[in-house]
Amino acid sequence: MSNSTPASRLWRAISALFGLSAVALAAIAAHALPDMKAAQAVERAAIMQLIHAVLLLYMTGLTGILCRLARWSTLVGITLFCGGIYAKYLLGMASAGSIAPIGGMTMMFGWLLIGLSSITKDN
Repeated sequence: MSNSTPASRLWRAISALFGLSAVALAAIAAHALPDMKAAQAVERAAIMQLIHAVLLLYMTGLTGILCRLARWSTLVGITLFCGGIYAKYLLGMASAGSIAPIGGMTMMFGWLLIGLSSITKDN
């Protein structure tokens, strides 16, 4: 990636942090959670986080308002969706799981924005 602005470096760092923590959380799910339901939920959230970390990394090189909005939507979506699941199953905050659907919709919105950017003159 030749894009080396401070903003692109920040987005790459965020992507790397999400990727790193996704792998760590998947390991926790596989090896440290005795409750199978909790382990499966955390593992699925970690997989979604890892996929979207790669998407964020890809989007770092894209320009245009739709792409910028897609990055932010994906960031918020990961935080709400995965964070809600992690808080529910790892921290015992049962009500935190209720924010996961909002995060999921926000991640879907990010994908929609990327798709729209590919068919407009935004990028």
